[in-house]
Amino acid sequence: MNLARPQLGTNSLPAGPLHLFLAPAAICATIPATMPKHKTKVRRRPAPKARRKPASGGKLPKDAVTRMVILRAREGQEILLEAELRALIGPSRKEEGCLTFDLHASVEQPGSYLLHEVWASREAHTEHMHTPHFLRWDARKDALLTSRDGSFWKQIA
Repeated sequence: MNLARPQLGTNSLPAGPLHLFLAPAAICATIPATMPKHKTKVRRRPAPKARRKPASGGKLPKDAVTRMVILRAREGQEILLEAELRALIGPSRKEEGCLTFDLHASVEQPGSYLLHEVWASREAHTEHMHTPHFLRWDARKDALLTSRDGSFWKQIA
């Protein structure tokens, strides 16, 4: 094997695998030190949809009402009750007059839930009670609940 260094200005390399490590300086000088980076397109997130819900702590519309409902599950029905309540959330939030529709689970009493609803008006809540998802809930709730306490509230400050 010929390990002699080739003359500068020639394109011949020594035979064998050592030529990879012993490349002449003239060849290395033509390879850029860093590769150019491809420009990446900036992906912009779509603008958020206009929210009908007031910001937390914000002033509600004049006719808005808040509905608070405390529900307690029958023994052994806790999982089914939660599933039925969760099924109400998506369709209810999409309703025209729904400003807030949130479900909370009690930290102190397992199987107890709080529905916090805010409606643009009492009429909007009445319309909600005629929707298919609410009628489905209404038909099933008695088998799942031991008690249900609900009341309407009006924001004053």
